[in-house]
Amino acid sequence: MKEMEQITGRAWKLGDNIDTDVIYPGKYLPIIDAPEMALHALEGVDPEFPKKLKKGDIIVAGFNFGCGSSREQAATSLKYAGIACIVAKSFSRIFFRNAINQGLVLVQSPDAPDHIRKGEVITIDFSRGEIISSGGQKFFFPPLPDFLMKILEDGGLIPHVKKNLRD
Repeated sequence: MKEMEQITGRAWKLGDNIDTDVIYPGKYLPIIDAPEMALHALEGVDPEFPKKLKKGDIIVAGFNFGCGSSREQAATSLKYAGIACIVAKSFSRIFFRNAINQGLVLVQSPDAPDHIRKGEVITIDFSRGEIISSGGQKFFFPPLPDFLMKILEDGGLIPHVKKNLRD
């Protein structure tokens, strides 16, 4: 995969404290097939949500996204549901790491979530550290460290480790 430069997608707005049980309800924990997990992503927000998601969509949320349990299925279900990126004011530490391990891109921005509208198309420019709304507003974010970007560019921790073992 070439270096990640930009992601463009439709925004889904969520609030603060979106926990892992809302992202991936506990009753589905016995499912181990990632594409099947995707069929239940964010079902706790709206039972029809998984049917509304399209590949390349971006979640925009408030504070403490991914709080709650350490279940890695939350990040896995979102990645396989086609979520390209999550922009939030903050993330729980465990969810952040689980998402990186899965190759799910996260951007922390204190301002963008308050101004981006549901359904708006936004572009995330990693080289400039900018989120650009379809209305032309720009919001800045601190870049992820290079070592995390490499993991994301490789598709997650396991593909990254395998690639480096071959090199």
